Amino acid sequence: MNRSQELNSFALNRANWDDRAELHAASPDYQAEVFVADPSHLSSVVRFDLPRLGDIANLRAVHLQCHIGTDTLSLARLGARMSGLDFSPVSLAQARTLAQRCNTAIDYVEASVYDAATALTPASFDLVYTGIGALNWLPRIDDWARSVAALLKPGGRLFLREGHPLMFSLDEERADELVIRHPYFEHVAPMVWDDAHTYVQTTRPLSARTTHEWNHGLGEIVTALLRHGLEISALEEHDSLPWEALPGQMEMGPDEEWRLRSGRERVPLSYTLQARRTR
Repeated sequence: MNRSQELNSFALNRANWDDRAELHAASPDYQAEVFVADPSHLSSVVRFDLPRLGDIANLRAVHLQCHIGTDTLSLARLGARMSGLDFSPVSLAQARTLAQRCNTAIDYVEASVYDAATALTPASFDLVYTGIGALNWLPRIDDWARSVAALLKPGGRLFLREGHPLMFSLDEERADELVIRHPYFEHVAPMVWDDAHTYVQTTRPLSARTTHEWNHGLGEIVTALLRHGLEISALEEHDSLPWEALPGQMEMGPDEEWRLRSGRERVPLSYTLQARRTR
């Protein structure tokens, strides 16, 4: 993919996320009003992460691809001094509004992940956090790993929970069995989607329907981090994830995580990876 094609992909995806932002902020699934009413409320994503996150109080942290900031706000409520970065200005406007309504100081910055070390101060963060459903919007995992390494202080930690690349390779239109349809490994040409719907309850369909996505194999992600001076400290695969990725085959549990109705042992749906910058 050349630079022109990449910019076109980012423009299409940015328009889609700009379109989603106001709808997501108003959706009951994102629970914005619950955050405002209850100062102790955390997103279900961060609640899942809690046993692995540990104590993050007073850490300087950045949430990459933060969208409307519910997870960013949740991390701030755990005591971290938060920044959030996203390429969608409309998403960031919603994130700033939510933080202001919750009387929480969060520094939000508009930039691509690939430009994060220019938009933010390099080697200044104790923690880089990337929430689920983020890496599939990036064409090159190596440039993401480079940005993560550049942002972290020596000894700083990456915390990543993401949809499993095997899950992303499955045919989401099959409700009867698990069938591999999409690439598992990183690929130059994007997967092109035309979809008027998003993953939460909304009041209208999307008008910016076209998106470009890429998969990245687990080995490719680990190798990219190692290449840029991070040492893997934990890698755990999970049988759940926070959205219904395979409609007709999943059910939501009390923890707001979706799991396969049967055969949960057959395929990982998400994973948590932690790493530290060693050089």
